[in-house]
Amino acid sequence: MSAEAAAIKLGGAVAARAVRLWLAPKEREQQARAPMGELIRVRVPGLRAGRGVERQFEQIADAVAGRVQPLLEHEFRDLTENGREAVLQAVTDTFARVDLSDEAVLGSDADPAELTRRVRASVPMPSGFSEVETRFYEVVLGECCDCYVRVLRRLPVFTERAVSELLARTTSLGDELEKVLERLPARSLYAPQGTGEDEAFRRQYLELISRSLDEIELFGLGPSEQAPRTKLSVAYVSLRTSEDDGGRGRSAPKRPLLRRGAQLWDTGEGERTSSMRVEAALKGSPRVLLRGEAGSGKTTLLQWLAVTAARGAFTGALAEWNGLIPVLVKLRQYAGEPPPTPEAMLDRVAGPLSGLMPTGWLHRAFADGRVLLLVDGVDELLAGERRGVRDWLRGLLHLYADTRVVVTSRPAAARVDWLRAERFTALQLERMTPADLVSFVRQWHQAVYGQDAGMPCSPEELPGYERSLLTSLQDRPHLQSLATNPLLAALLCALHLARRGQLPRNRMELYRMTLEVLVQQRDTDRGVHSELAAPLTLTDKLCLLRDLAWRLSDNSRTEISVDRAADHVSTKLVAMRHLDGLEGPAVLDHLVHRSGVLRSPVEGRLDFLHRTFQEYLAAQEAAVEDRIGNLVGRAHLDLWRETVVMAAGHANRTQQEELLGGILERAEREPRHARTLRLVAASCQETMASVPSGLAAVLDEAVVRLVPPRRKTEADALAVVGAPVMRWLPPTLEGVSAKTAEATIRTVRQIGGERALARMERYASDSRVRVQQLLMDSWEYFDADAYADSVLRKLSLERQVLFITHAGQWSALSRLKEACWLSFGYSFSRSLAFLDERSPVRGLWIEDVRGDVDLTPLRAQTDLGVLSLRGKGRLENLDAIEDLTDLTILKLRYWPVLPPLDHLAVLDSLHVLELGTLPPGYDLSRLTRLTNLTDLTLSGTGQPCGIDDPAQLAHLARLELDGYDLDGWALRDALPECVTLLNDCVLPAAFEPPAWCALWDCRTPDGRPHPLNAH
Repeated sequence: MSAEAAAIKLGGAVAARAVRLWLAPKEREQQARAPMGELIRVRVPGLRAGRGVERQFEQIADAVAGRVQPLLEHEFRDLTENGREAVLQAVTDTFARVDLSDEAVLGSDADPAELTRRVRASVPMPSGFSEVETRFYEVVLGECCDCYVRVLRRLPVFTERAVSELLARTTSLGDELEKVLERLPARSLYAPQGTGEDEAFRRQYLELISRSLDEIELFGLGPSEQAPRTKLSVAYVSLRTSEDDGGRGRSAPKRPLLRRGAQLWDTGEGERTSSMRVEAALKGSPRVLLRGEAGSGKTTLLQWLAVTAARGAFTGALAEWNGLIPVLVKLRQYAGEPPPTPEAMLDRVAGPLSGLMPTGWLHRAFADGRVLLLVDGVDELLAGERRGVRDWLRGLLHLYADTRVVVTSRPAAARVDWLRAERFTALQLERMTPADLVSFVRQWHQAVYGQDAGMPCSPEELPGYERSLLTSLQDRPHLQSLATNPLLAALLCALHLARRGQLPRNRMELYRMTLEVLVQQRDTDRGVHSELAAPLTLTDKLCLLRDLAWRLSDNSRTEISVDRAADHVSTKLVAMRHLDGLEGPAVLDHLVHRSGVLRSPVEGRLDFLHRTFQEYLAAQEAAVEDRIGNLVGRAHLDLWRETVVMAAGHANRTQQEELLGGILERAEREPRHARTLRLVAASCQETMASVPSGLAAVLDEAVVRLVPPRRKTEADALAVVGAPVMRWLPPTLEGVSAKTAEATIRTVRQIGGERALARMERYASDSRVRVQQLLMDSWEYFDADAYADSVLRKLSLERQVLFITHAGQWSALSRLKEACWLSFGYSFSRSLAFLDERSPVRGLWIEDVRGDVDLTPLRAQTDLGVLSLRGKGRLENLDAIEDLTDLTILKLRYWPVLPPLDHLAVLDSLHVLELGTLPPGYDLSRLTRLTNLTDLTLSGTGQPCGIDDPAQLAHLARLELDGYDLDGWALRDALPECVTLLNDCVLPAAFEPPAWCALWDCRTPDGRPHPLNAH
């Protein structure tokens, strides 16, 4: 079936439900299955009138198909035909089964997003879909619900029914008025004009955020105003993150350690701590400082969080964030100004709508703990201004302690402990692994498929370019090391497309070629003529852009007013005699609209498309205008690091000697900045085509003083130098401290390539547990088969957890028979039958099971001590667990239906148990038979059924309850001392928890945030 035919079929299903509601609201049960033609004949008298209704039905179906078809042809073109048909059939079936009556629509206040949430809750998505198919299902279902509501709003009888519904609701007004008034805040400090307009404004604001931020520009494919754009919700690629040095925000007693043979296992093992997807990392941390280098995707991530929160579309780890109100604050917009108060936070993201905000609305949202505060770009402010941001955050969180916050910055601008006093968890965005890069390339080409504007090739040619680039990445390792973050990867994809397969050799060449395409080649190729009296050449445009970039950087800014920028352009034009007669404002306007490098983020302000382009052009200007001394004096400043590094690539030999020599001289004179300056000097080698002979020995000495690296941040900086640094890294790890060994391994794996693989093979002889675990974790940075054969086979696989992070590692896994602790961190859609070929398996973690899972293959794994499964399907043949007599840790989370506990009651060896998503009335009484149980986590609703008194759990060492209503649950003064965490529970306002018990997102019986949250 073609995409067009599939879209029309789905449109017909949506239209059919709308027309049935229109024609037969009272007979829907009797006539729901009647063919549309028969229903029209019964309900509409007259042949002409009936044919008119049929034509309207067809128009509705075509309109819905017009909304859905682009999704089929463009964003999700890589779906198999079977997968596409299965998803569309599932959406069609959902529309056939779900209650879409006028009562249901009015019950959701005719809000498409609310209706979508209700549909998802009442009709679960079928199991067995892949990750892409799941995303396709959610997007199409949301589009169909939106179409359905918009159609109903225009039906001639809907307004009448809506009025009737409102009148019907008033019949119970007298009985409920008192309750409503009790819940409704009186006019007060937080609600000086009442709260009657709150819900209407919330819906309007979330709809605006959902539309306005759900769009990203595809870098490198044309001028900003003409470049192709795609939906962020479709093109978003999940990032990988690791926890920086420092403790997590939550403070809880350490979980018990369980000894399994020669290995000591923490109950959290297998849920990867060294690296994880950012969504999983954000789940457990209500306050996050997210640090990442330029182009690592920080801003795009915050934008995606805002859009997804506005739609209530979080799934999996972040599902609990649905219902939050996203507030995005871009700090660059407040350069030179104090950060905004709650009253002003929406001014620059919600535009004119912010003027309609009810007085105190955002304060009330903060007070209720319903705000997701997203603060972008600490590094784009001066050091003094950053202190103001920290004070602003501290004051805001002292007043509204339940606010979830994500703050982004480059690492140099905000240290790990910058917000530690405010209990922020510091996370570091990791470089993309080769597997991440392959996924990104495929996603990028899928996102641009079918774009009409700015495309340098026809849509039919795109798959060929995609295959060509993937082949080049596999055959040329330097390209993999080049595209280490989303910005560089996107530029590489765009450049490969725009230059017909021509690829750069290094980062400097990538920027140069991209600027040529953006600034000049696109207009030249398309025959676009300049409206200026004298046309600007590429050299002219770059000269003006360099000058503007330098002026911004010199003032430590990333934005400038249009008037001031025009003055700078006018001043520069005076020196460009061949352009005599051109006016600065006209030239600036031309650069904004035609260069593709400048843009206007808000009215009257300008910035560069990405800060990296500003730094590249400012570095080039420093070399052209010989401002090397200026760079030497600023080399220790975080805002200038990238500019200095790229200036070394632009500089001539004499300037390179002055720049690097001056930096290293400062390192000798200034011990306080010595290590930072040496790292900057060493990093400059990345951008230099060759190192002057007079500098080679001095640079080598500087690098020698930096190796081996002592911490993760130094590993990242040294890895930028590339393969040359390998000669100074220790050939073996013998005699090297544990921390230094870990930092060394991180450096080598980020450099990558054959030399790095050979070095990792030598490091495999180190017997330290942590070193071996890090070597196993590094599998994803290399070719899966080569690394498995040369490194993993030399490790003690029977003692460590082997993380399988992408499907490309599956074939190699079959050869690693010794691995008996297996953790799958990607969407797992296989059968557990693969365990039949592996014996023994001692630990198994599968973090995202797609579809139903048959547990029968577990019967033969009698040595299994740890089992952790997360999924949304069904668990079949749970009685197989009874044979796991050695099972110590069992975690079954997110499953919509869990069988009774009969099969668990026989597991005498069970120490740790986690059960999630328990329905009301789920009998927990059999847990009392597990006499050796020390660690229990329960998630559910209502009260813990079957445990009448909390004292029945007093024998536990650790108890975590999530989502329960504990008001009146036999609580006397406090829960047992074993309680470690209460999350999203209902508790009496006067509840007194044990000193070591943490409360997160708990509520009092009246729905207000509990005063002891974050206790």
